[in-house]
Amino acid sequence: MTNPTFSVSRYMEAHRRLALELDMAAFQRGIDVIRSTFLSGHLVVTCGNGGSASTASHYITDWTKSGSMATGKHMRGISLVDNIGLVTAFGNDVGYDEVFAGQVRSLVEAGDLLVAVSGSGNSPNVLKAVRAAHEVGADTLAIVGYDGGELMKIARRSVWVPSFDMQLCEDLHLMFGHMVMKSLCGGTIVHAVDVAAQRSGSVPAEAGIFCEASSMASLTRL
Repeated sequence: MTNPTFSVSRYMEAHRRLALELDMAAFQRGIDVIRSTFLSGHLVVTCGNGGSASTASHYITDWTKSGSMATGKHMRGISLVDNIGLVTAFGNDVGYDEVFAGQVRSLVEAGDLLVAVSGSGNSPNVLKAVRAAHEVGADTLAIVGYDGGELMKIARRSVWVPSFDMQLCEDLHLMFGHMVMKSLCGGTIVHAVDVAAQRSGSVPAEAGIFCEASSMASLTRL
């Protein structure tokens, strides 16, 4: 069967259908292990390549900043993609397959959590990072698409988007990060915000961008 050509309506319809195939319980388990790791004071570490690297970085931005602001608790998190000096040092001096595992061995301890993001589930450097995390006694969570690949087999837990469309997978991987943020800071889900209310300044408090009640100014800063 030939895959349909792109249109906005077809893309959104593909997402609607894919949502029906997701294991919601697995998503919730992923949220719960991240939340419990943060609240126990342990470190949450993320990694990924390409678009998944951006997602891994976005995770830590949202979870540590918004979670800490909303709860007043320390949310200890780091993304292994963000220190370009370390990434290129390991890549140049050791090998690209060691850019994350090398950092894991330096930073991660027993009780910490590695969140490994890979659309295909087969990125060699991500697989090495997961194995390195297990060696030091850390927990692991795979965020994967396609058929889950090797990563879903070796990680302790997984959040799987069952699609071979990379863009749909990456969309839902990022959405998972926002679900975690909502859980960490007790955010509500706003179904619609009246445009006229926005302009008048009478936006409901739950529409705040930071999970907690925010002013209209907060909504316009991004």
